Amino acid sequence: MIFYIIRRFLFLPIILLGISLIIFVLFSRLSEYQRLATYINNPERLKSTDLDKLIELYGLRDPAIIQYGRWLKNVFSGNLGWSYVGKEPVYNAILRRFPFSVELTIFSVIPIILLGTWFGVLSAIHHNRPLDHTLRIFSVVGWSFPDFVFGLFILMIFYSSLNWFPPGNLSIWASDILKTSLFRSYTGMLTIDSLLNRRLDIFFDALRHLIGPVITLTYVELAFILRITRSSMLEVLQKDYIRTARAKGLSEKVVINKHAKRNAMIPVATVSGQTVLGLLSGTVIVETIFNRTGLGSFMALAAQQLDYASIMGGTLFFGFILIIGNLIVDVSYAVIDPRVRLE
Repeated sequence: MIFYIIRRFLFLPIILLGISLIIFVLFSRLSEYQRLATYINNPERLKSTDLDKLIELYGLRDPAIIQYGRWLKNVFSGNLGWSYVGKEPVYNAILRRFPFSVELTIFSVIPIILLGTWFGVLSAIHHNRPLDHTLRIFSVVGWSFPDFVFGLFILMIFYSSLNWFPPGNLSIWASDILKTSLFRSYTGMLTIDSLLNRRLDIFFDALRHLIGPVITLTYVELAFILRITRSSMLEVLQKDYIRTARAKGLSEKVVINKHAKRNAMIPVATVSGQTVLGLLSGTVIVETIFNRTGLGSFMALAAQQLDYASIMGGTLFFGFILIIGNLIVDVSYAVIDPRVRLE
């Protein structure tokens, strides 16, 4: 397995190079004036009346292979251009917003995986019984519910009517404290930083703003994990080694937890890994509905305003996240089931 991981890491630069080439080819169809923002980190230079000189300076009329090499050099140096949406360099805009998406992912993925697998196992164990029917209805409704509709329901009930879980990242008073020297940012994640600063008032305020989007993501994604776990468990429970374990007199608890559940977790690990990657890649709709300044809402706004530099930088960043995430998912197979050997 170690050699497999090393080999995958060695292939990472090649895969990233391929992704960068696809992105560059797509954006090379834009005009030279539109592509200027991906090279310039100073917005004042883009206001120049003599943009043709800037185009010549950055070689945007050179052969494509030369332009690609120059763009890659900028990428490796951290120069992804200027973000009109963020009003700052794209690199800074991504790093400043990504922790908000990570925070939302952490708080969402824990109940999604834990509750999804637990409910799925319960549903399989009580196959065709009232509990199974109830959980199946719960999962079908959740998976059929568009997240933007469910998110609007959450806003309407818990914010508009009850005023419990407001949108945004923080209340105004808490945001004002973050701008002062009294609050120090360590991770960019509000809940963790507030604890490190010993500000429980800010922690509970950040948590209050997280509950709405977390409920929305949890219900929609949990329903899918539940269905996958249930199907996998039902298949495993029909295997011969499960019948043999029961024939030996092992308790049902041992049969389920030691023999059935672990063998049923491989497809669940795949789906769970992809769920985490999807959340990390930016929950565009949920972040937009709840007015959270994460990477998803940033990319959506960049697309609306044709902010090409932000789109290119964000797409490249998402590609890197997906590649690393898929490697972790592959390795997790062998951890969950020792019979799996990665070659």
